[in-house]
Amino acid sequence: MRKAGKICIFLCGALLILIGLIVLIHSNVTRVLKSIAEANMRSITTVAVNDAIYYTLSDEVRYEELVSVTHGEDGAITSITANALKINRIARDAAYMSQQNLQKLSEGGVDVPLGAFFGIEAWAGFGPKIHMKIIPISNVECRFVSDFEAAGINQTRHSVYLEIVADISIIMPSGTSNFASMTEVLICESVLVGSVPEAYLQGDLFGAGYTLAPPA
Repeated sequence: MRKAGKICIFLCGALLILIGLIVLIHSNVTRVLKSIAEANMRSITTVAVNDAIYYTLSDEVRYEELVSVTHGEDGAITSITANALKINRIARDAAYMSQQNLQKLSEGGVDVPLGAFFGIEAWAGFGPKIHMKIIPISNVECRFVSDFEAAGINQTRHSVYLEIVADISIIMPSGTSNFASMTEVLICESVLVGSVPEAYLQGDLFGAGYTLAPPA
């Protein structure tokens, strides 16, 4: 009986050690695979957004098309208004094209080196490539932002930027990874002559922006 008891204790201890090793290896493998998948999706997101910006703004956008500036009789600036129709169209098109590019570029999944499945980062780049299917879920938000900067005596440089934020969730067999990628590009700028009211310097000229949620 004593021998049988010792064998039972040994087997239980060995089983616990084995379970612990499996949990540890799974945790390490999951972490490495998530890192590789996220790095690939960050690269894909950068390409997708840059292509969307390029095609959306293939025709040069002039400052006067987006912003109207009104001066008073004394030469001071009395109002700065945004062309909401033009701005919303550009933001909508950029968001839609970014979403489409993300879906298209991520359809092929990612290639993961065999070494990554050992859960050791030093081995993550070694071995033959193993194709892994991923399911990206993206939420793209495009908005215009502006920046006012002194450009001389009674002169202010007004720069208009398009900001694209992509929130990405990657669903894969090893787990889910989430990250956000932000791209900002200068659309146009102009030097305004005359004092700019403080309300415009501190306020948000372009509003909340345009959000394109993932397809249902």
